[in-house]
Amino acid sequence: MDINKLQTADVLDIIFEGRNKEYGAYDLRKTYNKRLTYALISMLLLCLLMVVISVIANSVGNEKKQLMGPEIVLENMKTEEKKPEPPPPPPPPKQEPPKVEITKFTPPKIVKDEEVKPEEEIKEVEKLEDTKIGTFNQEGVKDEGLVAPPVEKGTGVVEAPKVEEDYDKVFTVVQIPAEFPGGLPAWSRYLERNLNRDIPVENGAPAGRYTVIVAFTVSKTGAISDVQAENDPGYGTKAEAIRVITKGPSWKPAVQNGRNVIYRHKQSITFVVSED
Repeated sequence: MDINKLQTADVLDIIFEGRNKEYGAYDLRKTYNKRLTYALISMLLLCLLMVVISVIANSVGNEKKQLMGPEIVLENMKTEEKKPEPPPPPPPPKQEPPKVEITKFTPPKIVKDEEVKPEEEIKEVEKLEDTKIGTFNQEGVKDEGLVAPPVEKGTGVVEAPKVEEDYDKVFTVVQIPAEFPGGLPAWSRYLERNLNRDIPVENGAPAGRYTVIVAFTVSKTGAISDVQAENDPGYGTKAEAIRVITKGPSWKPAVQNGRNVIYRHKQSITFVVSED
């Protein structure tokens, strides 16, 4: 090889100078970097294609059977609040009979005229006709056969004494029902985060709605106890509904007449499984 070309010549050209370059070894080494680049690019494209296929397959599988979020329906019955009983009407004022004129009876006594006192003077018979005779003098209306007011008769019904309400019993109807801390929005968020919504799907539930009605007691301090399901749609929904309510925090207690009372609350939880 010419010395002037030696500085710019490729290493392979120097190695294979004077040798058979058509044999194949020269060509393999000459195109090595190019083939390596193609191989790396092909491998990356193949890996990317496999990832895309896996993502698409998972998304299609989830769409076939998807559990919708639980529909939370509060079953506390709306009842009319107990209105305070109106106070009984005041008794009618007692009617006092009008004062009747009374003339003091003076027994006859023989004394001198100047010794007779005016109040001891014997009245004439004509003046005593319209008055009553008594032991003292009283001014009033003339006695014209006044009749005393009639005595009011009772109804004959004896009212039982009012018994004070027992605030230690379990109430099902109250003025202010028990409530999850934060109200209904917070209760819904709690169920969304803690309820295992895959239970019916994992147990092979067909598409449909599965509603569990759970009753539980809220104490005067808000503690939850005696959690029981009133029905069982199956596929593990009953046990899951009981579990999520039992492990929950304390509630705000119910109030009746300004006092915290024990309250029996009902809650329905509906699982919805969509069709394939």
